[in-house]
Amino acid sequence: MRTPVLTIIGALALTAPASAEVVETASGGFATHDSAVVAADRQAVWEALVHPQQWWSHSWSDDSANLTLEPVAGGCFCETIPAQGSWPAGSVEHMRVIMVIPGSVLRMSGSLGPLQAEGLAGTLTVTLEDAGEGTRISWDYITGGEARYPPAQFAPVVDGVQSEFLGALVDRLGGSVDGGE
Repeated sequence: MRTPVLTIIGALALTAPASAEVVETASGGFATHDSAVVAADRQAVWEALVHPQQWWSHSWSDDSANLTLEPVAGGCFCETIPAQGSWPAGSVEHMRVIMVIPGSVLRMSGSLGPLQAEGLAGTLTVTLEDAGEGTRISWDYITGGEARYPPAQFAPVVDGVQSEFLGALVDRLGGSVDGGE
């Protein structure tokens, strides 16, 4: 028997996710959610968000200065791997931009870090909303597919890294006003 998609979406909507926790680990995947409120306005948050080389904390080259993000649909969140010895420079596509509403939503598709080696598809959605005199940043990463390890085994690690990314962005913007949701 097939479960209608709207029933599944409705059931997920009824489970109010808490800040910085794994919210789903079934069906070969997981979902994480994190949020924070910063004193900066949405324009300032957006400008920082689309320049990850200034705050992103994980890279294959160990240098976030090698990161670029083209904030347009089809744009690449990519990294240049510098040449080493006689080997030419390399590159990594971390994610592909699939939705841009400047000042409101940045959505990208791709499996980050070691998840690239698995049969997983990931989607990162960063949403910006006015929150008093600041901005609420919501950070949702959802992944599913096949992996050599149970999702419940690596979901907490991925959740921690996602929280680290949001924390680095928040720090870049001057710190959190509150703990999020």
